[in-house]
Amino acid sequence: MVLDCLITFIDQARAFINLAINMILILVICNILWILVLLPILFTKWKKFYAKKREERQQKGTVVGIFHPYCNAGGGGERVLWTVVQAIQNKYPHVHIVIYTGDLDADREWILERTEKVFNMKLRPNIEFVYLYKRKWVEPSTYSHFTLLGQSLGSVWLGFEALNSYIPDIYIDTMGYAFTYPLFKYMAGCLVGSYTHYPIISTDMIRYIHKRTVVNNDNRLIAKFLLFSKAKILYYKLFAYLYGWMGRCADIIMVNSTWTEDHINSIWKCPLKTHRIYPPCSVEHLTALPLLSDEEKGDHIRIVSVAQFRPEKNHPLMLRAMFELRSILKEELWEKIKLICIGSCRDAEDEARVKDLQDLAKHLAMEDNVEFKVNIPYPELVSEMQRGMIGLHTMWNEHFGISIVECMAAGLIMIAHASGGPRCVCWIHFRNYSRNKIHAKRFPFKNVFYDFRADIIEMQEGCVTGFLAQDEMEYAEIISYIVHMHPDERSAIRIAARSSVNRFSGQLFEKEFLRTVEPLFREKQE
Repeated sequence: MVLDCLITFIDQARAFINLAINMILILVICNILWILVLLPILFTKWKKFYAKKREERQQKGTVVGIFHPYCNAGGGGERVLWTVVQAIQNKYPHVHIVIYTGDLDADREWILERTEKVFNMKLRPNIEFVYLYKRKWVEPSTYSHFTLLGQSLGSVWLGFEALNSYIPDIYIDTMGYAFTYPLFKYMAGCLVGSYTHYPIISTDMIRYIHKRTVVNNDNRLIAKFLLFSKAKILYYKLFAYLYGWMGRCADIIMVNSTWTEDHINSIWKCPLKTHRIYPPCSVEHLTALPLLSDEEKGDHIRIVSVAQFRPEKNHPLMLRAMFELRSILKEELWEKIKLICIGSCRDAEDEARVKDLQDLAKHLAMEDNVEFKVNIPYPELVSEMQRGMIGLHTMWNEHFGISIVECMAAGLIMIAHASGGPRCVCWIHFRNYSRNKIHAKRFPFKNVFYDFRADIIEMQEGCVTGFLAQDEMEYAEIISYIVHMHPDERSAIRIAARSSVNRFSGQLFEKEFLRTVEPLFREKQE
């Protein structure tokens, strides 16, 4: 009896296993058929559909579609966007420009008015805005896990919405959504240009996971356990391979700094069509401003930060640096210190972030020494930079740093994070010096780390254009050092910084941009 039951059970198990194998084989065959047969058919039908839509569109001339879902954000990326629009309008006045945006709460007139107010740029009215309703799919808050992959796949979904709304002849992405390139190139038959501010994945991110260091794109649990770190490294490497494949679909690639160029070349592997074009900065207007003396600036020592209120900008580091500064300075000098945090808010999350920073300032008992100015007009921004003594920038691995350049042009002595684009030719690790040496009349240039791939800040003896730091103590010590400088020394740094920023002008950006994208327009016109 037992033997018969055992035989029956074995036969049933064998039948179940055979059924499972057959089901798996059927699924595999269906997937192969989908990939080899159905997908090419759908792809061909999509191409015909989009080609027909292009023929039927009202605008018959050349149409340039610019993909920038946050065009009303008011940051450095948006300055690039509007300078690109202005350059195209100047060179190709008959080209119709379409901007894909997810700013549903702002109409065309409001966006153009804000552009003129924030960037001091007046554009021609031949701009059409196509509103995207699925922008949430590219927002990091939508994905609690696998955020990079989620945002990238979400950008494809958003790209489909853009493509179905309006088909351009030339597609230019100014935010770095590389996963949309195959969609516009192969399905819609567009020529594709890319301006990348920041690679989605970089070798720096992988290196920090190797070191098991906690950064803003990692968490403590992954850094703590080796197995989780190994798994995330594998995920990043696979994602980097996919990201590189997508990026290579662009016909012309533009990057904003040496740092970004190095990472894009290592991942996308197409250096021959990659061009480094520094982003446009308002240096012409700012360098014309008179440099005010300490007496003309008033009683306060104003430290100015210009950065959007986003997590990566690391405003809490500024507040912690100010807390450390208080322990260094004498009380009568500390009372003169004022940190002015200037930036724009995109949404309710950014506004909540400002409230959290205000609460942190109160917690550190510094509310009288910190002031937040949100979404202020451009003239007020210029006035604040002109009245300030020191500029502060704390983002780790900042890809370039438009605000750093503009602060230098306005006459601020910049202190930026010692990473990414702002790295200098040689910089000093301040922990090697006591506070007495830091405040010496002559700055000690003995122990330095060399990096000859700098873009913005240089720090060599006889050619100091700014300073760099890594943590709150270094920031505090450098601020204290600058405050105790002789006015003539501060003036020399300001003059050297101003003379170094001409290579970042808006005019030079327009010239280089138009030269780079000219093949796209020539091919389309032919």
